[in-house]
Amino acid sequence: MLRTICFASVVLVLAAFPLSIESQQNVAEHYLPPYDNPMITAERFKKILQESPITRWSATTKSSSKDTKEEPVKLNTTYTYRPEWPDPSRKLGTVSAVSFDKDGNVVVFHRVDRIWTGRTFNYANLYQEKSLGPITKNTIIAFDRKTGKVVYECGKNLFYMPHGLTVDHENNIWVTDVALHQVMKLSPKCSSDKPLLVLGTAFSPGIVKKFCKPTAVAVLPNGDFFISDGYCNSRILKLSKEGDIILTWGENSFQGDAHEVAPPNFFAIPHGLTLTKDAELLCVADRENGRVQCFHTSNGTFHSQYHSNTVGDRLFGVGYAPISGGQLFVVNGPENKNNHEVQGYIIDMSTKQVLSKFGPNGSQFSNPHDLAVSEDGSEIYVAELDPPRIHKFVYKNAALSDQIRGDEGEFDEFVVSKQRRRGCLLYGTHKRRHAWDFPTVKTDGFKLGSLLDRKHGFEKLDQNASDEDPDASTSILSSAQFA
Repeated sequence: MLRTICFASVVLVLAAFPLSIESQQNVAEHYLPPYDNPMITAERFKKILQESPITRWSATTKSSSKDTKEEPVKLNTTYTYRPEWPDPSRKLGTVSAVSFDKDGNVVVFHRVDRIWTGRTFNYANLYQEKSLGPITKNTIIAFDRKTGKVVYECGKNLFYMPHGLTVDHENNIWVTDVALHQVMKLSPKCSSDKPLLVLGTAFSPGIVKKFCKPTAVAVLPNGDFFISDGYCNSRILKLSKEGDIILTWGENSFQGDAHEVAPPNFFAIPHGLTLTKDAELLCVADRENGRVQCFHTSNGTFHSQYHSNTVGDRLFGVGYAPISGGQLFVVNGPENKNNHEVQGYIIDMSTKQVLSKFGPNGSQFSNPHDLAVSEDGSEIYVAELDPPRIHKFVYKNAALSDQIRGDEGEFDEFVVSKQRRRGCLLYGTHKRRHAWDFPTVKTDGFKLGSLLDRKHGFEKLDQNASDEDPDASTSILSSAQFA
């Protein structure tokens, strides 16, 4: 009891007195590297355990083995892979994100010639390759979902290291750049040369009015939006459509003894976001905890979480379709011991069971990073880092689906499944624990609430402030790029 009270007191004190930029960078020294070399990460993790105080989660937060959802090793797939899509004549760099616009086009975010390596950031999360300047070619490309032809493209001379992308109900394009530590709102089809909104300070990681490698954005119908922030701060923010902070919650679960089970509201890289409009939930891909956590969009309180031994310890992206009582679509990531297939998985939100899987030609992905799923669940698109490409999957009853939507010439609104990104890891140490299945109920436990003053929000920055291929690999262990 005393340990729990002390830990809560520390959290409240830290929340009440946000760190300065200088102290923020010092704390960043205790984070794991922003890339996935398992050997370097293991050494770094040992160093962290030696230098950090041990935090052990209360026994009441842990789940017994009976709470783990065990699925058969053999899972069927109900989706057909479309390798001919998109048009192969359009070459892509590392593909970090995918979404749908209002016209049904598949919009991807790629890094052109930029590669995230161990030299890209220092341990204070400062970008080390500013001298390269912004990417001079278009980073945002919209493909026709049927033909795979390019419909429009934009986003040159704006970004340094693209990460997350989502298109909202008004066709605005929201993106995150982990090098800039910024979130941007762009006009539909990038019709304006300058962003409509820029949040954060270019190349300056932090907490107060700043981000540290933000990963993803999800937008509500009323214009309010959520940001997952991200590789360093491990928090979720809800902001008004004007960019003022409404509330924030979350804590880094890499603190202390990472081999214990993290309770709700703790994140090890909140990497991707998706909204369940029917249930009014925000679901977060908690990457290095290998789970999805869902929260009420109204107040950020915890609702439920989903974890499976079949999916494994790393979960990069999450999407949602309001079918059969609600289904989550996720992609996992490679592990140094290759204990799990790198696949897409479909999870029933009611039973928390894995229903089926999908992968390219019945095989595995190499480094999937994000995904988007249509509202009716008939189409899935997966963004992959390496080899760089965008994958298309169609429900096996695809002929009927294509006829319905193709003949009408209209596209029903898509729910975008979001997910994102990267940064810290404990591979090569001890076997990680599973069994995180908490009740599907509201809770007021560990909620930071409106700790950041919403009256101040974020500064609307002048974009001038941010002015200024290696061969594809099939294994993350031998690849130079990870993010």
